[in-house]
Amino acid sequence: MSDDATRPGTTDLTGRTALVTGAASGIGAAVAATLAGRGAQVTVADVDGDAAERVAREVGGRAWTVDFTDVDALADLRLETDILVNNAGIQHVSPIDEFDPAAFRRILTLMVEAPFLLIRAALPHMYASGYGRIVNMSSVHGIRSSAHKSAYVTAKHALEGLSKVTALEGAERGVRSNCVNPGYVRTPLVEKQIADQARVHGIDEAEVLERVLLAESAVKRLVEPTEVAALVGFLVSDEASMVTGSSYVMDGGWSAS
Repeated sequence: MSDDATRPGTTDLTGRTALVTGAASGIGAAVAATLAGRGAQVTVADVDGDAAERVAREVGGRAWTVDFTDVDALADLRLETDILVNNAGIQHVSPIDEFDPAAFRRILTLMVEAPFLLIRAALPHMYASGYGRIVNMSSVHGIRSSAHKSAYVTAKHALEGLSKVTALEGAERGVRSNCVNPGYVRTPLVEKQIADQARVHGIDEAEVLERVLLAESAVKRLVEPTEVAALVGFLVSDEASMVTGSSYVMDGGWSAS
């Protein structure tokens, strides 16, 4: 029997361990802070070692400097973590006919193959303990698409499928797996897109937010990292004990149009 039956309704994560990837900034850093604030011992994993160390100090956790595109190094990995948040991601904006194949492969490696390997590495411990929480940071682009983002959209759609299979396989062994699907979040990843979007659309950078990024959103603002982190906090809590295999959209109404 999973711990959900013995700890109903709790949001306390004292005694739990958590691994958050891409946690040196943006959504990942906010998630790390939220989970640590609820008592979890958090590992801040990021390719930027200095930034990971800084966030780890802030949340009272530990840093793991790691390049998740080096999938050979992850093949035999074993993780003893109760909570896994697959958040690391990158973006490349270009029409398909001009899209660099190496960039396409790199995005799928980081955002599909690496999450698969991390889930694979974490499940034995989760199965043995009868407790596991996996949150995969998808996107509104996991359920919709946008031009000039073939690799990112492909990766997020694939991550959705991986998350659902994980949910089905883990349900009887106390493991839940869900996706979070934000729209555009106020992060370095989004800020770096503005110049690329201006170039592709032939507009000034000052126009990108209104005319491109938020054009389909009913609520005309960026999502804040702390808002995404709050949703992750709910999904890993026992308050969400019947939530698995789901995708939670936080896009200001974009996908409703």
